[in-house]
Amino acid sequence: MANDEKVLVVERKVIEQAGMFQGLMFDVDRYLKNIFVPGVPRFLPRSQVEKDPSYKQLIPYVIMTRNGKYLSYVRGKKAGETRLLGLRSIGIGGHINPADDMPLFDVDFYKTYLAAVEREVAEEVAVETSHTDSIVALLNDDSNEVGRVHLGVVHYWQLDAPNVNKREQMITQMTFMTPAELQEVADTLETWSSLCLPHLAEMTKHTTKTPS
Repeated sequence: MANDEKVLVVERKVIEQAGMFQGLMFDVDRYLKNIFVPGVPRFLPRSQVEKDPSYKQLIPYVIMTRNGKYLSYVRGKKAGETRLLGLRSIGIGGHINPADDMPLFDVDFYKTYLAAVEREVAEEVAVETSHTDSIVALLNDDSNEVGRVHLGVVHYWQLDAPNVNKREQMITQMTFMTPAELQEVADTLETWSSLCLPHLAEMTKHTTKTPS
């Protein structure tokens, strides 16, 4: 990683105040109202927080679906997170980095965050169709060193057409798969995807269908 790369974080205690959890949490409003308070999210050097569990790096984890199938791919050799190399994923996204139009003290930082998610996704894949975007869950996994310093914000994108093409070299074997097909390769899934897979149907109940 670049030594000067800065990533979006919140202090772990912000999550603990709302109630620490393991796995998926569908009561997202209880947490988001604490996370997106002006001044709470901030950018810190990734090298500083990568092994410091007192901070949680916010990672948008965008699950894309169309007609009961879900976008999946295998993280190739160019994967930024080498610990996830070669594993299949159903989530697109990564660290949120600073941008000139991303003021942390904006009164509506939530909308600014959503715009940053769109930019992050666009760096990895080209979504050439309209879609809705809902935050359906938060994902926390303190059982391993990667999970202890990250908090997944699970977005559920409902696509009007399966028109998605890769932009990043790290994305390989990209295809849409049914939950049953994903279950057949469950042993190849990265941890976050494994945690999400049993709850894909439940996620649809938490969509707000906000137009992108």
